[in-house]
Amino acid sequence: MGRARGTRPSGDPLVDPATAVARTTSHRELLPAMRGLLLAFSVLTALAVLALFLLPARTAEVFAWTIEPPLSAAFLGAGYAAGCTLVLLSLRDPVWADSRVPVLTILVFALLTLAATLLHLDRFHFQPEFAGAPLLARASAWIWTAVYVAVPVAMVVLLARQERGPGTDPPPRWPVPLLLRAALAVESAVLLVTGIALYAVPSSARVLWPWELPPLTARVVAAWLVAFGLATALATVAGDLQRLRTAAVAYAVFGLLVVVSLARYADAVTWGSPVAWVFLLLTLAITATGVAGWRSAPVPVRDAS
Repeated sequence: MGRARGTRPSGDPLVDPATAVARTTSHRELLPAMRGLLLAFSVLTALAVLALFLLPARTAEVFAWTIEPPLSAAFLGAGYAAGCTLVLLSLRDPVWADSRVPVLTILVFALLTLAATLLHLDRFHFQPEFAGAPLLARASAWIWTAVYVAVPVAMVVLLARQERGPGTDPPPRWPVPLLLRAALAVESAVLLVTGIALYAVPSSARVLWPWELPPLTARVVAAWLVAFGLATALATVAGDLQRLRTAAVAYAVFGLLVVVSLARYADAVTWGSPVAWVFLLLTLAITATGVAGWRSAPVPVRDAS
């Protein structure tokens, strides 16, 4: 039986009517410029989901670089679907404290992806060797590069303005259950260690990953691992279900779509290796903890006007 909108797990109102006016006037909210950037990023991530998750076998025709095997493209598409979820939910919640972790997650991913792009420019479809590639693939390479140069710069500037915006952060009011907090801490550690190792030494994918990852793909995969590892770490430290909710929904989306990708391309996985089963268990754990955080968190009440 679902929880009522605007209530915490115990059934108490999420917003005390006596403090509702104070909440809207004193709490720091998303600035219009930050909302505009997030809206633009939501459109870009949705396009990436279309190209990578829905058309993973056609990246040579529709994406910035050719990704093999298709399972890698589908994995990245799952990351972008989770990123799109982060952005859209952040746009629906006006309180900056509830969107800080999602925005930091996006920023970390964008910075790491920019560095990976600059390190592997030779693999992108705007290079002369890909002159025969479809126009969409070559245009995608230019758009990808422009986006990952512009977005991190704009986000750093807007973050500084956002943190100096008027108002204060609401105090934490809904503690994260100890078991969920412990699970998130363990998952965060695994994601961060694996992501950092893959990013620093892409060839480590031979022992850390259950299918083949070329260097560029390994680093972009690692960028998602580090970003989500950081998000879960920050949510664990914050310890507030209200601030966990957006990240938890995206976390569940990511885990579920990775499971779907594994089912679609199971033949690409080296199931004889223990790392494949560890990967599967971690993916299921990510899905379960994401759903648990989502269901436990109070649903924000929004002004109907």
